[in-house]
Formats: sequence, structure tokens, C-alpha cells
Amino acid sequence: MNRWIRLAAAVTAMIMIANLQYGWTLFTGPLTKATGWKLSEVQWGWTLFIALETWAMSLCGWMIDKRGPRVLMTIAGVFCGVGWAGLGQVHSLTALYASYALAGLGAAMVYCGCIGVALKWFPDKRGLASGTIAAGFGAGASLFIPVMSYVIRVQDYRAAFLYTGIVQGLLIIVAAQVVGGSGIPPALAATTAKPKARSHGHNFTSPEMLQTPQFYVLYLAMLMMGIGGLMVTANASAVGKSLGIGSAFITTALSLNAVANGAGRFFWGWVSDHLGRERTMVIAFLLQSVCLASVLTVGKLSGPLFIISLALVFFTWGEVYSIFPSVTADFFGAKNASSNYSFMYSTKGVASIIGGGIAALLFERTGSWNAVFYGSAVLALISAFIAFTLRKMPLPAKQEQPDAAVSPLGARHI
Repeated sequence: MNRWIRLAAAVTAMIMIANLQYGWTLFTGPLTKATGWKLSEVQWGWTLFIALETWAMSLCGWMIDKRGPRVLMTIAGVFCGVGWAGLGQVHSLTALYASYALAGLGAAMVYCGCIGVALKWFPDKRGLASGTIAAGFGAGASLFIPVMSYVIRVQDYRAAFLYTGIVQGLLIIVAAQVVGGSGIPPALAATTAKPKARSHGHNFTSPEMLQTPQFYVLYLAMLMMGIGGLMVTANASAVGKSLGIGSAFITTALSLNAVANGAGRFFWGWVSDHLGRERTMVIAFLLQSVCLASVLTVGKLSGPLFIISLALVFFTWGEVYSIFPSVTADFFGAKNASSNYSFMYSTKGVASIIGGGIAALLFERTGSWNAVFYGSAVLALISAFIAFTLRKMPLPAKQEQPDAAVSPLGARHI
């Protein structure tokens, strides 16, 4: 099957799981109002979702590298549909956490299977392809946010969860059949990355990757960059209300945030193919630091400025999830790309703890978002410095095995 058709199916599946993360902020207000739960209590459910979505990816990535994405993504469609629809039927925090965790596990399977399409089938356009798939996740919610907002307004949040859950689950199952199995044409496997992107022909297994210093440098940068964007993702609506922004402006901002996020992932992924991964990181991370600080200085002045400042935050943050999968495949090879990137993507689970529940707790205790936003801006600045130093580091070197070494299958290398 044509690789572009596979890419389109992968993007479709990513759009379907976008709501699970980016549409959540619409429901925090109705949930707290209907149940009496605190914002921080509800946001721990979101943190648990992110944790499952990220930390389950290591196992999912290994299975997908071995068996292909079709079966796992089909199961994922059921998990995502049932988990998201179930959020509208819960009557306890325990049930809320369990339902959102199920959706998170399904999202892990979808994300891992789809990003593998870009890293394995598009070695010559890795930044562009991973940016396109990541854009589906970043911008996909923009298609549903107006619909969910309307259903919440004319019916209730329970109906919005149910309707979108059914649609998302079914379309993921269909997309899984098109994405298909694990076979990759040898001609593609031998294709190299863009000249501007540093890469080599070595394929690292995940245990081998974890022994290199380059992995931990990348991991630290991705972790610190993830915090600010996830904090805004989880709390955008609450931030707007605390700054006195009208509900119409907040709803508009949420829709445009998803568009800006997706556009940023596509744009910066394309730029990294031509400018190089590390140079692109430095530029985008510096801009992210400035944009985070602007939300509480410029964004608070008016509704339109709030919309613009948040959109710029998402545009300069979205590249995290297009550049890092690309640089992981460049540095550590495409053969085990799904498994390797799943370890890198686990930073999102750690960042969600800070950006979700802890950020909400800090706001509740201080009455201000200052520490959260300015602290995230500093972390983005540090990440830019790390990306700059990464340019000076050599590519990871794979230790050669002795000629008489025994392979995992028991055959000797001759």
C-alpha cells in the first residue's frame, strides 16, 4: 500500500485521540460544578491519563516493532471509545480515574503505532512526516471543540463524552486496518535522512540506547519543554477565568490553540529537515520561553491578546512532539523506532504531573499562575541551552559485537 495512504490513516487516528487530551479542559468546569469535586482532584485524572498514555508506550512500542500496529490499534479503538464515553457516566473520583486511564492506555497504542509510520516509512522526510502525524494529534481537537462545546451547552457534558467517544472509537478501528502490518520495503529501509539532519546507519535497541549519554540529554530537554505546554493544555480555561477573560474568548482560544499546536508541529518538523534538528530546537525553545511569559503580561490585557498569546505558546511548543521523534530515529536508527521513541515520550508522563495536578494545586494555594508560567519559561530557556550543547556532541556510537557473539536467536555471527 502507498506510504502516503498509510500516513493519512495514521493522521486520522491521531485526530481521534486528540480530544482525549486537548478537549479535556472543556469538561473541568462542568465536572466540578456537577460533582462538587475540586479542580485539583479532577486534574489528577488528566495527569493519570497522560501517565498511562506515555508510560505504557514502552511495551506498546516493543509489540508494534515486532508485530505491526493493526491489531494493537484495533484494540485501542475500543479502549479509547469506552474510556472517553465512560467519563460521562462516572459518579466517583475512582471511576473517573479508571475510565480516563483506560482511554490513556488506548491512546498509547494509537500514538505509538502512528508515529512508527512516520519514522519507518519516511526516512527521507522524517521531520515532515512525524510533524504531520503529530499535527493530527495537536490540531485534531479543533474539529471537535466547537461541537463538544455546543453539546455541553444545549445538553450536558455527559452527552458530549458519549457522542464523541463512539465516533472516535469507530474511526480508530477503521484507520488501524489501513495502517496495516509491520513490513517495510527494503528500499525505504536503506534510505537515509535529509542531509541537514545528523544521522547514521546504526540501529540501536532500546537497552543499547539507554546506555548512551545522548539519550539522557535529549530526555532532559524534552521533559523540561513538556511542562509548560501541558500546563497550559490542562488549565487554559481556568487561566482565562482567573485573568477575567470572557467565556467567548476562552472558547475561541481553545479552538485556535489546537490549530496553532498542529501548525507548529508541522512547521517545525519541516524546518528541522532543512535547518537541522538541533538548530531548530534552539530557535523554537527560546521563542517558547518568551511566549509563556507573555501570557500573564500581554495576554491579561484583553480577550484578543489572550487568544494570540496562548496560540503562540502552542505554536512554539508543538514542535516537541515532531522534532524529538525525528531526532530519536536519526540518532538511534529506524528499525526499533517505535520502542525507542516510547522511552523518550515517557517524559510527557512526568511533565503532566507538574503541569496538571501540581500546577492546579499551586494556583489554589497562591491564587496566582505566576510561579507556574514564569517557572515554565525558565525551563524552556534551559532546554534551549541544552539543545545548543547537543550540537557539539557526537552521534551515539554503537559498540561493535565480537565476531563470535551469539545472536538472540542462537545463531553465531560469522
